Amino acid sequence: MNNKAKNLLPIAIGLSVCAGIFLGRWMKPDKISPASDNTSSYTYSVSRAQGYEKINSILDIVNEMYVDDVDHKQMTDAVIPTILSQLDPHSVYIPAEDVEDVNSELEGSFSGIGVQFNIQNDTVMIVDVIAGGPSEKLGLMPGDRIIEVADTAFTGPEINNNSVIKTLRGPKGTKVSLTVKRLGYEKPLHYTITRGDIPVNSVDVWYPLNEQVGYIKVSRFGANTHNEFLTALTDLNRKGCSAYVIDLRTNSGGYLTSAINMINEFLDKGQLIVYTEGERYPRENAQANGRGHFKNAPVCVLINEWSASASEIFAGAIQDQDRGWIVGRRSFGKGLVQQQMDLSDGSALRLTVARYHTPSGRCIQKHYEQGKADEYEMDINERYNRGEFFNADSIMQIDSLRYKTRLGRTVYGGGGIMPDFFVAQDTSFYNDFYRALASRSLLYNFAFSYADRHRNDWGKLGDYREVVARLDKSDYWNEFLKKVSSEGVVIKPEELAVAEAEIKLTLKAYICRDLLGDAAFYPVINENDPTIAKALEVIFTPLR
Repeated sequence: MNNKAKNLLPIAIGLSVCAGIFLGRWMKPDKISPASDNTSSYTYSVSRAQGYEKINSILDIVNEMYVDDVDHKQMTDAVIPTILSQLDPHSVYIPAEDVEDVNSELEGSFSGIGVQFNIQNDTVMIVDVIAGGPSEKLGLMPGDRIIEVADTAFTGPEINNNSVIKTLRGPKGTKVSLTVKRLGYEKPLHYTITRGDIPVNSVDVWYPLNEQVGYIKVSRFGANTHNEFLTALTDLNRKGCSAYVIDLRTNSGGYLTSAINMINEFLDKGQLIVYTEGERYPRENAQANGRGHFKNAPVCVLINEWSASASEIFAGAIQDQDRGWIVGRRSFGKGLVQQQMDLSDGSALRLTVARYHTPSGRCIQKHYEQGKADEYEMDINERYNRGEFFNADSIMQIDSLRYKTRLGRTVYGGGGIMPDFFVAQDTSFYNDFYRALASRSLLYNFAFSYADRHRNDWGKLGDYREVVARLDKSDYWNEFLKKVSSEGVVIKPEELAVAEAEIKLTLKAYICRDLLGDAAFYPVINENDPTIAKALEVIFTPLR
């Protein structure tokens, strides 16, 4: 077999699998004359040069004549991503073994034992135990170290996040035996845990920022996000909040239907939320049904360069309908609609079938060239290098893609949602000293160790404010500096002075989370957040 034939072989096998499933009906027949390969005496007639029958013919040749056995599944799984890479950057193939994990992020639950963990010193440390999950019911606690699974040692440098997840997750009703080491106990503790359904929350936290304004952090748009979002809005309303800051920063998207249902809470009947349209995908409009409960509440939506897809649909609808202010930095620019197709072997394909358009008509998808995913992925770096994270004037807007909101304000298409109020990224504290701490995970590791030593006393405190008050009276700062020095990090007074406030705030937030969970982390870390401060400044300003 010549080199050209070898190069075509894996592509042929991959195409044969997926072509008949979803591509065949889109390809036009095109006949060519029979041809012969100079290296072979065999000639094969092909009736559709550009169609899938050609691929099947090549596969038949491989089956009948190739010198060795071929593992079709392995070759297919390796080559299909290459095929899809010739399309847009968001069409992807999901191997069968990864489908459950990928779907569980959005479906709202998975089967496991119900813990959050971190790996420190080659040991799995339980950071949090999910309320109502199997581990909590049996008495596992934050701070426990997993040292054995099924009576086999489960420590060492080979332990990583993937191996832990695959070990602890499993079908509902199956059992896993754990041995844990707990501080204060001389002997290890043994548990046999029956795996169960573990909820995956997509609304991380909500709490009042002040007497009038509530804060809601949404990390993804999953199957249950609308219900979680309604719970947050209702609870904040009950606490006296009449306006809402919705934080979609670093939210990469998820289910479009969840975003539509959430936007519906803020719009009047008949107002357009989004429409989708593609070459083979007729236009579909999503409009508010008028049954939203917060149609008159002031709203601010926070976005940044990692807010994508459904996050941009949410922000775009609020902006185009002049329903609230958008605060932060330009969003990612993903305006392509993927449809997941489950394949017969358990794998799946997420194929781009349409584009999102916001109510004003703009498509927020940023520019890409088919088959050039590497250049597409470098876009964020290019934005940073040209100063877009720090100066709104560095953002390139295309005059030909100018649109108008409901009240006549100018907005732009062609690459993400541009906020109404730009807030530059704060890097004032990011010097060599801070970089050294971050690169060695010294902030996170010290916070976990410190919280672990105070867990029995401070973990019983009911409010993050009490933990912060204890920290302010403690010697944690000097203890931290000693730990940093022992790790070989040189402390320069001038660099420490610049970064000290940010380091202290981060340590307090991490310690609060290790003791009390995310509900204690966000109120602390958000304390000096300039984007939230800007949202509080403008949220009651009338739209103009």
